[in-house]
Amino acid sequence: MIKVSAPGRCGLVGNPTDMYGGSVVSCSTREHAFCVLDAAWGGPGVLIQVSGVRQRLETQGDLVLRGDHLDIVRGVLSALDVDPANARPFSLDVTTDIPMCAGLAGSTAMIATVVGAVLSHIGLRLNLYETAELIRKIEYDVLEIVCGFQDHYMCVFGGLNYMDFRDKSSDAAQDPGAPFATVEPLEPFLESALPIVVAHTGDKHHSGDVHSPLRARWLEGEKTVVDGHARIARLARLAKKAILAGQWEVVGTLMNQNHEIVRDLGCSSETNETLIAAALGNGAIGAKLAGAGGGGSIVVVSYEPERTVAALTDAGADAIVYPAPSPGLTVEILV
Repeated sequence: MIKVSAPGRCGLVGNPTDMYGGSVVSCSTREHAFCVLDAAWGGPGVLIQVSGVRQRLETQGDLVLRGDHLDIVRGVLSALDVDPANARPFSLDVTTDIPMCAGLAGSTAMIATVVGAVLSHIGLRLNLYETAELIRKIEYDVLEIVCGFQDHYMCVFGGLNYMDFRDKSSDAAQDPGAPFATVEPLEPFLESALPIVVAHTGDKHHSGDVHSPLRARWLEGEKTVVDGHARIARLARLAKKAILAGQWEVVGTLMNQNHEIVRDLGCSSETNETLIAAALGNGAIGAKLAGAGGGGSIVVVSYEPERTVAALTDAGADAIVYPAPSPGLTVEILV
């Protein structure tokens, strides 16, 4: 039996420039997705289950995408050439405690766990960078979800990281000749717990739906979009410097500037803005979108977390999450 886990993530500064060769500072969540692969299942075929939805795959035709939650598994098996008709029977059970459709990489984390389990089962060893790129390829090329690279690297590496995505963009199918992202762990330099809180708006969204219109404008070379992302990427590099110096007031200011640009580009929503205003009016020194926007979640820097969380709850936050550097993709072989 193989048990795999992977965390979600929240973008502190820099998102969404991971789609455009930019830079991002991101932190993993305490919440994880999980996958259990049981090779003792008698079959025939492959039994898959995602959040309680179940199907038995018996032929390669069963891997055709259907637009449901089980596509997470179908896409991975298809990408890894696992034919249910010929594979040794096994079962896959995927669950998660990451808020879904919340801009916290919940779906990507689930894909990551399935990839980790199946790679271990078929005996294919990849390094962390190769694994992150494979997960992204499955999400973008197989599942056809418009996405950057932040989620996939964070789900695999975990922790608190500065990441540079130079020469990587989402303007075409994944280029096998493109370089890996640069991942710099910042957690070893922290002198205290992160003063950050994430509030889920309660509005569920599909990140691809949020990213697609902005991506189209970027591809067309719209100056406000291109220049805006260049400024956001620089804010991430400055945030790295501030975090290394323990200057969270500076990080908060950079977060606010990041959000102003993203908001002006049309990626925020009334619900996002309500929560951000509540946070900034009640102890927070910085607040911005944690992911794609259009609902989802916001991330906040606050030295008065209890006051800020109370205000966020009163303003309608559906859930509160406390991100912290946590392990990335973890594969455990159980006897």
